[in-house]
Amino acid sequence: MDLAIGAKQTWVMMDLLTRQGQNKVVAQCTHPLTGIGCVKRIYSELATLECTPQGLRLIDKVDGLAHAKLEQLVGLPIAA
Repeated sequence: MDLAIGAKQTWVMMDLLTRQGQNKVVAQCTHPLTGIGCVKRIYSELATLECTPQGLRLIDKVDGLAHAKLEQLVGLPIAA
């Protein structure tokens, strides 16, 4: 069942990192997909990110977390 069918916007709430400290946001998926390009926003414990055709855009982040550190954790460029 595809939960994204017919949705106007799909938002994801997740931890940004695995228990081992690896990033969960990836540039390219390795698993089969049913809803390609449907996620519009990612809410995590560290930041809120918008998914755009140009890449990730920062909406908000926790106080004290530098933009460069967030990009390092995510492993992808994030537009301000």
